[in-house]
This record gives sequence, structure tokens and C-alpha cells, in this order.
Amino acid sequence: MTSTADTSGARAHARAQAAAATIANPALPADISASKITFAQRIPAGGYANIALGRGTRVRLSDPHGAACAHLLLVRAEAPWERLNVADTVKVPWQAYLGGGHPLLSDQGRVLATVLADTSGHHDTLCGPTDQARHSLRLAGAKHGLEPRDIGPTVSFFRGVRVRQDGALVSTGSAAPGSSVDLLVHLPVTVLVANSAHPLDDRPATDLDLVAWAAPEDLAAPGNEDPEYRRALENTEQAWTAALTLEATA
Repeated sequence: MTSTADTSGARAHARAQAAAATIANPALPADISASKITFAQRIPAGGYANIALGRGTRVRLSDPHGAACAHLLLVRAEAPWERLNVADTVKVPWQAYLGGGHPLLSDQGRVLATVLADTSGHHDTLCGPTDQARHSLRLAGAKHGLEPRDIGPTVSFFRGVRVRQDGALVSTGSAAPGSSVDLLVHLPVTVLVANSAHPLDDRPATDLDLVAWAAPEDLAAPGNEDPEYRRALENTEQAWTAALTLEATA
């Protein structure tokens, strides 16, 4: 065994450990050119990811083994006091259940991202993260200068929750392995994702894949035709135009 009593031995040991490590990679979308992909990571159970993504980025979250749980928080990159507001994300579209066309809104009435595609249908906007997920999100946020107080309520993908007639929340479990959700980013955001069990479903999580690629052409087609969504999209475009103007005159 290599001695780590001096720096040379410690370096040799660290390099041997790195060489022996196996890092799992996510499955990349077959229909997307590799040159467009800007980020790809497989997040193990208990792990997290943190990445700043630009406007017009498409993000695919995938559940390869059927028991992932993606606790997601979005923070506007250039204005971190503006972040995902789960209450407005439910209230404004008149819908508590996430699916295709659903906007993820900030408290400023702007669309941070839109759900473009969904093959799972098992998601949650009502319960928030577990303590473990919140801890992971705080670690992820700290790498972007965020403090614990900045880590608020999240939405969760791949573990479903429904409301019964009596108001009780019930878990609906997961969909089939290989399910995925695509998000389109409308404003530059810091994406924080923790992969851990759900408050109403304590099964251990399995791997979660996150892949992002440039798809500015998707911004040309609205996610849906609802007037509330259209208004939020107008707010978003105004903010983006103002940000570009400010940058140009700086």
C-alpha cells in the first residue's frame, strides 16, 4: 500500500484512487447532436447537481431505473433574489399537477422555465423537499454564492402526489423506468437539483440523469395558449429585453 505520510505518497495514492474510480455517465439523447450538449451528469442517490444555464437551453431530466426523485429549484442567474415560486407555479396556471405546457414561475410573474415534454406524469408541487434534499440543495447553492435562506420550496419530478377529496395528500409512486421530463429555460438560471427520497415516499432513490443542450429555436413556440401563460411570457420577454439593453449601454 502506498504510504501517504508525505506529499509524494499522498499524490500517488490520490491518483491511483482517481484512476480506479468509475463515473457513470447519463444516456445522451439520440436525436440531439453531441455538439449542442452543454451539460450532462448522472446524479446518484443522495447526490446533487448545480449548473448555470442560458436562455434557450433545453434540459432533460430522466429516471433510468424508475425510482429517482428530482427536487428542483431554479434561481435567476443575474438576479438571484428572483427564484422559483412554487405557490405561483400552482396558482397562476390554475393547476397543481405538473405536465406538458406547465410554466415554472418566479414571484415576479416571469417564466423561468416551461415543461415542454413529460413521459412520467408522476410529480409533486405540494410537499417540498426532505431534510436530506434541502441539505443537498444548500450545498449546491453555496457553490453559486447562495445562502441557506435562499433555498426555498421546490418541485419534485418522478414521485407523484395527488390530493384526495378529503384534502389528504397521497403518494402515487413512480412511473416506468426511462421516464423523462424536458424543460425549456426562458431566462438565465442556476439549476439546483437534489436526488433523494420524497416526503411521502421514502423508497431509496436511484440514479437521475440531467442533460442540457442549446435549443433557442424552441423559444419561438409558446408552451401553451392559456392567457395566464401568455401574460407571464410577456413579462419574461420584457425583462429579457431590458437586460439586453442595460448590458449594451453598460
